[in-house]
Amino acid sequence: MTVAEAVGKALAQLGVDHVFGVVGSGNFHVTNALVAGGARFVAARHEGGAATMADAYARTSGKLGVLSVHQGPGLTNAMTGITEAAKSGTPLIVLAAEATARRSNFFVDQASLATAVGAVPLRVRAESVYEDVARAVRLARENRTVLLNLPLDVQREPAAGTLPDLPVATRSPVDVTELASLLAKAQRPVFVAGRGSRHAAAELAELASHCGALLATSAVANGLFAGNPWSVGISGGFATPLAVELITGADLIVGFGCGLNMWTMRHGTLIGPDARVAQVDVNPDAIGAHRPVHVGVVGDVGAVAEALLDVVAPAPGYRTAEVAARLAKEGRWRDVPFTDESDGDRIDPRTLSIRLDDLLPADRVVGVDSGNFMGYPSGYLAVPDELGFCFTQAFQSIGLGLATTIGAALAQPHRLPVAALGDGGALMSIADLETVVRLGLPMVIVVYNDAGYGAEVHHFGPQGHVLDTVRFPDTDIAAIGRGFGCDGLTVRRPEDLTGLTAWLAGARDKPVVIDAKVTADHGSWWLEEAFQGH
Repeated sequence: MTVAEAVGKALAQLGVDHVFGVVGSGNFHVTNALVAGGARFVAARHEGGAATMADAYARTSGKLGVLSVHQGPGLTNAMTGITEAAKSGTPLIVLAAEATARRSNFFVDQASLATAVGAVPLRVRAESVYEDVARAVRLARENRTVLLNLPLDVQREPAAGTLPDLPVATRSPVDVTELASLLAKAQRPVFVAGRGSRHAAAELAELASHCGALLATSAVANGLFAGNPWSVGISGGFATPLAVELITGADLIVGFGCGLNMWTMRHGTLIGPDARVAQVDVNPDAIGAHRPVHVGVVGDVGAVAEALLDVVAPAPGYRTAEVAARLAKEGRWRDVPFTDESDGDRIDPRTLSIRLDDLLPADRVVGVDSGNFMGYPSGYLAVPDELGFCFTQAFQSIGLGLATTIGAALAQPHRLPVAALGDGGALMSIADLETVVRLGLPMVIVVYNDAGYGAEVHHFGPQGHVLDTVRFPDTDIAAIGRGFGCDGLTVRRPEDLTGLTAWLAGARDKPVVIDAKVTADHGSWWLEEAFQGH
């Protein structure tokens, strides 16, 4: 067995069931070996899209993500998606063929590329191929993105060794004395759960009920407490006015698996002047990385929550009848009154999003691209749980939303996939519409089309700058969708969504692209706050 075949076989034996990529000569054999081992190969039309598909699949399946790319340009094409995964702590293995001869046209220092974006570079050797694969898997399972370089000459050599057993993860005891003391004194505690809490929703909800805490999430953990009447939703730029009021009024904020960064805490403005702040994270380097905390606990979120439950006395905390009534009445963005700015030619994105939320089945998985528009689908489209929302925004790149939703759709095949894109990101990634059609995904692709890069338009426009570089002629994205084999629908008024009603009631045998011509008179509510970090 060659090294290339051994790598693919070993990964399949370790449970890899999907691999995403674009196949070239350098990664042909390893990809085929994975398929022979039982994995499904998902061919993208661009390596950047393939990387984000693998990232999103890992996030919404709880499994290891795997990307397969050609040497040199195959890897460089994928680097934005790999950077997003590395910054997000996604358990992802990148299988990259590698040209090691410096005179090769394909040569680049691939290990340095990985290091530069926060990924871990490894290289396969013939004499230790199975150990190298096992090491890559072990590191990836520690929520790291790993580049496993496969030198072209080594791939052809005979593989030696056997696949070692991987250690089973265990929870270590943690000292929660200081945090328990803070909780015992708190009268208005709020728990903010991030991506590091996505496996521990039940434990956190039970602890919050025990000590009277309100529940919030970072954007990436949206949906973690869906249906819980004491959840205020997303904390940060996407927070509702009521969520802002309640979080700011807390006397204790505990970040569980959450960085409490400038986005989640609105540059610290959500922390009241007398509030205590605590943080729980399995990674010691995360404690206090974005802001000082009064108490830090290093440990698994679920284990810490269970330990606290044993030592903290029950208390009503923030859970009063008044708070309950307000959460029921004004806890969602759609409950917040607004003046509909639809004018017959363009539809208000709030009106559009509320109507979509009403029409689309509740059992959905929503992927969101980046841009001025992104608060609307994030805030207005309800999701059933944390696996129903995928938000690839650690690197703040536009153009990842379509690939995000493809990966999430394959991870959650029983749910209706909904891609929420801006026109800039949609056109940047348009080639993978063919992938959606080829895979037969019944996807709803909603393009919030303001004919420009809205974030820049609304950031620089009020300052009087010329905006010719960030505005474009209107594009018929519905027609482009039909050209790829999708159904296409143009929406300027709420009644134009009758076409979506018909699609939902039909066979759903092809995706539907909704070209929503949205109003663009001003920026979204979160944009001004967000740009304070630029």
